[in-house]
Amino acid sequence: MTVKFKRILVGVDESKDALLALDMAIQLAKRDAAELVIVSVLENEQLSIYQTLDSDYLHGEHAELEQRLRQYRHQAQEAGVKDVRMMVTTGEPGESIVKDVIPDIKPDLLVIGSLAKHGISRYFGSQAAYMAKYAPITVLVVR
Repeated sequence: MTVKFKRILVGVDESKDALLALDMAIQLAKRDAAELVIVSVLENEQLSIYQTLDSDYLHGEHAELEQRLRQYRHQAQEAGVKDVRMMVTTGEPGESIVKDVIPDIKPDLLVIGSLAKHGISRYFGSQAAYMAKYAPITVLVVR
């Protein structure tokens, strides 16, 4: 039995596992002719109080994330995925994706890397574990 997905959500940062998750999501979206939604989260907790008060800094960080997402979107389109969207959100990645992005996007599958790019959560995989436990949809964790 082969499951066919209609809308695939992939969470990305610059970690090796997240880029593997992006590749997997691209393959699945191409196979199923599914819509691919690429999301990245601007993590507020990683910013100092001074950075959060500096709107120019936040705008720059947001713009940098959008630029990376445009590259990922281009990669997916070059691979043959016809319908690709991208979005940037803020907050804690696991919580933002589960509580805000999934209800808004309504995907059938979430693809994520097992390790994050930085912070203590990188070593414990807490973001991936949180999403796998609480997401109301199928979650594919890639490593």
